[in-house]
Amino acid sequence: MNLELHILQNFAPANLNRDDTGSPKTCDFGGVRRGRISSQAIKRAIRYQFREHQFPLVASGERSKRLRNEVAKALAGRRDQSDAKNAFDAAMAILGILSEERGDAEESDIRTEVLVFASPTQIAAISDVCDGQWDELQAIHQKLWPSGKTKKPSKDGAKKMGSADLKGALWDAIDSARSADLALFGRMLADLPKGNIDAASQVAHAISTHAISAEFDYYTAVDDLKPEDTAGADMIGTVEFNSACYYRYANIDLGQLRKNLDGDAELAAATVDAFLAASRDAIPTGKQNSFAAQNPPSLLFAVLRDRGAWSLANAFLKPVRQDRDTDLAQASAKALDGYWGELTGTYGEPAGAQLSVVALDGIKLGSLERDRASNFREFADTISQGVAAGMGQ
Repeated sequence: MNLELHILQNFAPANLNRDDTGSPKTCDFGGVRRGRISSQAIKRAIRYQFREHQFPLVASGERSKRLRNEVAKALAGRRDQSDAKNAFDAAMAILGILSEERGDAEESDIRTEVLVFASPTQIAAISDVCDGQWDELQAIHQKLWPSGKTKKPSKDGAKKMGSADLKGALWDAIDSARSADLALFGRMLADLPKGNIDAASQVAHAISTHAISAEFDYYTAVDDLKPEDTAGADMIGTVEFNSACYYRYANIDLGQLRKNLDGDAELAAATVDAFLAASRDAIPTGKQNSFAAQNPPSLLFAVLRDRGAWSLANAFLKPVRQDRDTDLAQASAKALDGYWGELTGTYGEPAGAQLSVVALDGIKLGSLERDRASNFREFADTISQGVAAGMGQ
């Protein structure tokens, strides 16, 4: 069973997701230039919302190079903090994830070479392993980083260290992932392939439903303490921005989601419910202090189906246009509704399809009107009930 989520969201002037030059990201689609927000920016915003909402049952993980500090905090009161970090370094080295060279770095700022995505359950489990296998890990750390040594040890040499019991305990800790964002978005560690998690969701880059053009904000800043008889600005610059109505698309393989959550159907259903709410509220943070473009979606459309998935991006292959009586969000909704009707008219309704739509009052729908919910809670409940039924709850 798969879930698709389609969102239309119009943003006021903003620079939500920048490229390497500081310009809003764009792409060509349908022969014209479109605004674009990368899937990475959207997924990070969704993960942030998991933490903000603190959904019941649903925990979110941490992606960081600084997990050694979190493990040390978990061991506070039980072990010396510096030695706790040494135990973490040794444990990760055994798995093939080395800490950066010490050099002149402060003890609190030593990091792993790569970002590690871990759930609260995993952080607690790794902490317990460090505590339970304390003496062996301290001995391994001393071999890898003798007193005064700052350079990284051999990765291959480190992976050969550790008893079978220690390695088994560490693998059990790595496998104890039960956080929503890890299950949804997966994890890839090149040096630790056994710790990889296949993502249950796919998130597309959001694209504007219409053509966009770049605009520039010319700004100046004046020194507040400058003498009144001295004219002129003390800083001059420009910021590029645009305003666009975006089409966002994501899907979830519910079978993979449940597998990633150790077969827990209740947690998988709760994760879907959290994903819907987090996706509704997810807004990238780029240049928000300058533009404050906090605009909620105009429409959310969810499809629960037995198999397969349809992106509706081609509804906007021909850029939509507003007119005197129709704004961009309304025109985009009309195009989306019409394209869905074309797809189902040509290929039939998706197998086992359950639909739910929620939209602002000004959005007029055609073929999708019969599936329109009166509010977001009704929309989400319709999908959540379908998910629970499909999982046999």
